[in-house]
Amino acid sequence: MNRCSWASTISQCPAFCLYLGNLEPSYVLKALGVGEDLAHTSIRFGLGRFNTQEEVDYVIDKMVQVVTKLRELSPLYEMAKEGIDISKVKMADS
Repeated sequence: MNRCSWASTISQCPAFCLYLGNLEPSYVLKALGVGEDLAHTSIRFGLGRFNTQEEVDYVIDKMVQVVTKLRELSPLYEMAKEGIDISKVKMADS
């Protein structure tokens, strides 16, 4: 899967905003007390009054596909499902 092929398709929907340019977590999430690790896992979408139901449905379907694929690839997701606190897991240096 091309890393951002889904993102470029979604961003072509009129009035949808999927911002990929900044890797810093949302200052709003941080202000709400969300931890740095969790804030880095967020995805921000913008909807406008001109978005159609079909566009919203398309984005939802595409995001379900992408998240499902990422979960299949992630050993951390499997650990979290087993009840392991992944914030306590020490990662090996690459």
